[in-house]
Amino acid sequence: MKRAFVPPADALIAFECAARHSSFTRAAEELHLTQGAVSKQVRHLEDRLGVELFRRVRQRIVLTDAGRLYLHDIRGALDQMTAATRQVMSYAGSEDVLNVAVLPTFGTRWLAPRLVEFQRRHPSAGLNLSVRLQPFDFEAEPFDGAIHHGDPVWAGAIAEPLFPEEVIPVASRAFRDRHGIRTPGDLANVPRLQLATRPLAWKQWFDQAGVETDAAFQGARFEQFVMISEAAVHNAGAALVPRFFVQEELASGRLVRLFDMSLAQQSAYYFVYPENRTMRPVVANFRNWLIEEARSARMDRETMLPG
Repeated sequence: MKRAFVPPADALIAFECAARHSSFTRAAEELHLTQGAVSKQVRHLEDRLGVELFRRVRQRIVLTDAGRLYLHDIRGALDQMTAATRQVMSYAGSEDVLNVAVLPTFGTRWLAPRLVEFQRRHPSAGLNLSVRLQPFDFEAEPFDGAIHHGDPVWAGAIAEPLFPEEVIPVASRAFRDRHGIRTPGDLANVPRLQLATRPLAWKQWFDQAGVETDAAFQGARFEQFVMISEAAVHNAGAALVPRFFVQEELASGRLVRLFDMSLAQQSAYYFVYPENRTMRPVVANFRNWLIEEARSARMDRETMLPG
């Protein structure tokens, strides 16, 4: 009975498209329909709902208050339907599909460049990556696993350690030379870049270096490591970042490591996955490959000279 209140999807799509363009004609062009067909679908939707969604003003259409409210409510539902459809279509041609939630910088800087090897080893496996910043309920979200930063605690899930987070101070060569940075204490007197999710990092680094300063919490604040590293590349300040996130910048010289001293964080990176999906071969394959890649990355870091 509840579904009886749901209008046909074609009518909802026509309404959303017309509202977005404020035009039946432009909506018709996008949907590859005639202007009359779009107008008719919207009219049928209005008749079904018993309210006017648009006011017709000369050659234009303008949302009514009811239409504006309805558009706000159904747009999210249409986006979810689109995402669900694309996701299920990804199963075509794959024996199994893995849906993984990733942290944005980890996914961009560390995971994405390595995925070609996983695909080479498991060519029949499909892989969908989506960004999630916070832990979620695996029962409510369609994910088989997630990259997690923090403590190895996730309700109803197994947490496999990948590697700890160890941050190093970096800046552009021009920034270093301009400010004459030669000792750890010099960093207390230059612009520093802060990461919102690691508010104590600079204070802990200064404490470890034996530098006393009241300015440890000062500096521009950023939400993600990828933003803070780009700001550092463009001379905005010194930054504390995980070395494996800036390997490319260090190798190219766009960033330089200011001092050999690093700061080991208590938190670490984990691959977490629901206990009830441990038997799926694609989950096991991805887990094993990810742990192997993380182990290799740790060994490379341990043998690499400071720089």
